[in-house]
Amino acid sequence: MALSGSKPVLGLTTYLQQAQTGVWDVRASFLPAIYIDGVNLAGGIASLLPPQPVDAEIAARVLDGLDGLIITGGRDVDPAGYGQQPHAATDEPVADNRQRDAFEFALVDGAIRRGMPVLGICRGAQVLNVALGGTLHQHLPDVIGHTHHQQGNAVFATSAVRTVPGTRLAALIGESSDAQCYHHQAIDRLGDGLIVSAQDSDGVIEAVEIPGQNFVLAVQWHPEERLDDLRLFAAVVEAATAYATGKVNA
Repeated sequence: MALSGSKPVLGLTTYLQQAQTGVWDVRASFLPAIYIDGVNLAGGIASLLPPQPVDAEIAARVLDGLDGLIITGGRDVDPAGYGQQPHAATDEPVADNRQRDAFEFALVDGAIRRGMPVLGICRGAQVLNVALGGTLHQHLPDVIGHTHHQQGNAVFATSAVRTVPGTRLAALIGESSDAQCYHHQAIDRLGDGLIVSAQDSDGVIEAVEIPGQNFVLAVQWHPEERLDDLRLFAAVVEAATAYATGKVNA
């Protein structure tokens, strides 16, 4: 719990998959450091949240130590979570992927219930949507006819996104922004309580949020790839600071 005047602690979810470092090739939980940089540069403290077996009580204990939650990028959500069979292009829903899904669904549910600030990034937007009962387009090229959103080989594409007037996102970043994208899936049917807060020229949903006082916002792009623009990280850190202050004063 952050005390008045201290930095808030934001939990960031992590990958869980086979990874190589030096002579080691092991199953590992990890996250690109650029996410941590975004939180630190915006004035927050980053705490990594490795996927693990979870239930509502475990999720609550994890959230007790946080002031905000960031659901990060990564592999595709298991389509079984929104009632579909996997597309040929969808990442195989192996056990580690399903464990990460379950862990993040539980954290999102618990965070929203307690009014904790939530920021979703890329996969995080999809996790938020599915956690709230929505569905995904499993392969955007089938929908829009091109692969601009994910060109492959770890090359991020720049997409112009336009915000919806009156939304929290519009207040944060203005009418439009150039976004760094790397996704072949996107939100289809909205989850309960969510509204669209940005789209691109193809009509792809690029951001969603829950209206109201509590900060629940998710973008389909990667703001951590543009740390010269910290507005989204700064916004969730500011919301986490206010949340922490409310816990102290409760």
